Amino acid sequence: MLLPTMAKYGARLVARGGPIVLEGEWPRERLIIAEFPSMDQAREWWASPEYAEPKALRQATTDSELVIVQGV
Repeated sequence: MLLPTMAKYGARLVARGGPIVLEGEWPRERLIIAEFPSMDQAREWWASPEYAEPKALRQATTDSELVIVQGV
């Protein structure tokens, strides 16, 4: 499920679930990939007041990483 705060910034869910590792090790049980129309919109979402509360909850209760990868 895409966070409602992400949809406002034009994101779409690309993948969600447990990764199937063919080589090496993956340190997480879950992976979520969302696509934003632009890097600016991704950054705006991350810094938005709408995401502030969910972000604080995620940071306080999980061991996670959030990265932006420039795509094609």
